[in-house]
Amino acid sequence: MHHTPQRVAVLADSQNLYHSAQDNFNKNVDYNALLDTAVANRNLTRAIAYVITTNNGQAEPFFEALEQIGFERKKKPIKTFPDGTKKADWDVGISLDAVTLANHVDTIVLASGDGDFSRLCSHLRQKGVRVEIMSFKSTTASELISSADEHTNLGANPERYLVD
Repeated sequence: MHHTPQRVAVLADSQNLYHSAQDNFNKNVDYNALLDTAVANRNLTRAIAYVITTNNGQAEPFFEALEQIGFERKKKPIKTFPDGTKKADWDVGISLDAVTLANHVDTIVLASGDGDFSRLCSHLRQKGVRVEIMSFKSTTASELISSADEHTNLGANPERYLVD
């Protein structure tokens, strides 16, 4: 249930969205459409995109576009381990921000399909915060969907939520 006076925070797990959009459609997420749907004529309190930086700087235009759309960007460098494996995730950062924002908003829209957030969703709902998930259903953990109040399947409307 969306009510105009609701205060909304949108937290976008950019790595998760990128890989899901690429794996499913070989396209990129339209963050303008995502934010528009997430806010849905409610009062936007914060929109944060959690991004990973690389040494080559290729993603800078994307980061600038996020800011122009209205997202605050939180950056973290990719970690490369001695064996060559790489790790880049924002799970703890997103969770901490969601718990902190819970006292200031009515709804948190989490744009991610990562099942690690299911416990976070349950916690937020117990605190009286409405939780909405935006993700690609085919790459979203079922426990995440069931832990939220609402799920928007970005893959059901690719012409709206994806760009080349």
